[in-house]
Amino acid sequence: MRAVSHTRRVRLAYGRHGLEVDVPAGRTVVVEPRYVDGAADQAAEVRRAIRHPVAGPALRERLIAKGTGRHTTVAISVCDGTRAQPRHVMVPEILDEISDLVDLANVVVIVATGTHRGNTEAELLDMLGPEVLRNVNVVNHDARDGSDLTWCGTAGAGVPVWLNRTWADADVKITTGFVEPHFFAGFSGGPKMIAPGLAGLDTVLVLHDAHRIGNPNATWAITEGNPVHDDVRAIARMTGCDFAVDVVMNRNHQIVRAFGGDLIAMHRAACRAARELSMVPVDALFEVVVTTNSGYPLDQNLYQAVKGMSAGASVTKPGGRLIVAAECSDGYPDHGSYVDVLTSAESPQALLDQIAARKQTLPDQWQVQIQARTCTYASVGVHCDGLDAQQLEAAHLNEVPDVGAEVERALHQAGPDARCCVLPEGPQTIPYVAP
Repeated sequence: MRAVSHTRRVRLAYGRHGLEVDVPAGRTVVVEPRYVDGAADQAAEVRRAIRHPVAGPALRERLIAKGTGRHTTVAISVCDGTRAQPRHVMVPEILDEISDLVDLANVVVIVATGTHRGNTEAELLDMLGPEVLRNVNVVNHDARDGSDLTWCGTAGAGVPVWLNRTWADADVKITTGFVEPHFFAGFSGGPKMIAPGLAGLDTVLVLHDAHRIGNPNATWAITEGNPVHDDVRAIARMTGCDFAVDVVMNRNHQIVRAFGGDLIAMHRAACRAARELSMVPVDALFEVVVTTNSGYPLDQNLYQAVKGMSAGASVTKPGGRLIVAAECSDGYPDHGSYVDVLTSAESPQALLDQIAARKQTLPDQWQVQIQARTCTYASVGVHCDGLDAQQLEAAHLNEVPDVGAEVERALHQAGPDARCCVLPEGPQTIPYVAP
């Protein structure tokens, strides 16, 4: 008689509603970020950061010192709709703080899309709320619209800097974002809300070229000595920012703490806080790893799901089995160059060879580079609702209809001593092998 396998039920962050899977209890380690309750008053926490910044004067003091008046133009950058930034909390607090100093008719909120598509009116309403859309101008940045870009010079290691013209011309520039681990920039937020967020395509392509992305320091939790983040920081320093606000959140997308002030110093403080929440040690690499892309909104497409894939790979044994649960309600997606680049070669290794030989960076090449690198390191399968088996096969991946059953199969194949690691929050966790 076959022994009964004791299982453990784990809830994965998947789409809007989550996904519950059963995994072998005795052979599975679950790794999650440290949970901290959100601030009791979310708006008050943002207000505190604006009025009591970690570096430099408060926002109002800066505007008064600049001699702002009713004709002063203000630009505020926010994350696009694939990010879980609490824009509906952060932007109103900033507007309330400055509304008696400047005319709100001269304030523009710019969605820092980078090379992603612009957000629809319905999405903007959901992201910012009706009052913001009613009181200020809200626009999507378009990295491909040369008429809305302005030349700013060369920064860092030879990066040509084209930025959104409305942003560059504003009298007052304010970034808003949230800080979480990032698979090649170290952490999100901070200077990334200027470039690549508000940068032209030519700037983004250089920042994301094969050499920078292939550098071992272009990875999770590293910002200093990371060639991507070093250049992003150099662009921010060269082009300027008057005030910055970032938040760190828990798994429920609640603000745990807000940070305000001088952009670079503020971001360093926010990164320290995010690192304390997200970095989790493990004792060894695992034969089987289950990861997610932290649910909606980040797991809307396969392009974004490469982040969760990369997080899982960091604790997967070479040649191990990596299972990614990401809803992909938006498919690959259909917009952008990701799917064209991804399907342009017959294998992940051929993609890497192609990218290495290419003299000119293609849009979305960086995501394909990291995905292909992961797929040459481990066997990668995907559980999703938005893509079928044939579409996943075209993306050099295989379909996983049942995550729990696949974990059982992969552990059995790997042997009796094989273990599984589950990252329910995917890239919100930075697992690492402790010395």
